[in-house]
Amino acid sequence: MDKELILKNNLKTYRQQKGFSQEELAKTVGTTRQTIISIDKNQFNPSAKLALLLCIALDCTFEQLFYF
Repeated sequence: MDKELILKNNLKTYRQQKGFSQEELAKTVGTTRQTIISIDKNQFNPSAKLALLLCIALDCTFEQLFYF
């Protein structure tokens, strides 16, 4: 496989649509604001557990929030 798969996300869009600040979302899912910022900027991929907690908090599916 020549092409590297890079996981991207729609976190910022869904977060803003649901009215969450970065800090509020971080508290809701039990992480830090810095982690949310890093995910928003596609600089960090969350663990499977954190990804699922984000989906639950934002009321969306994994496929809606994350993509290649």
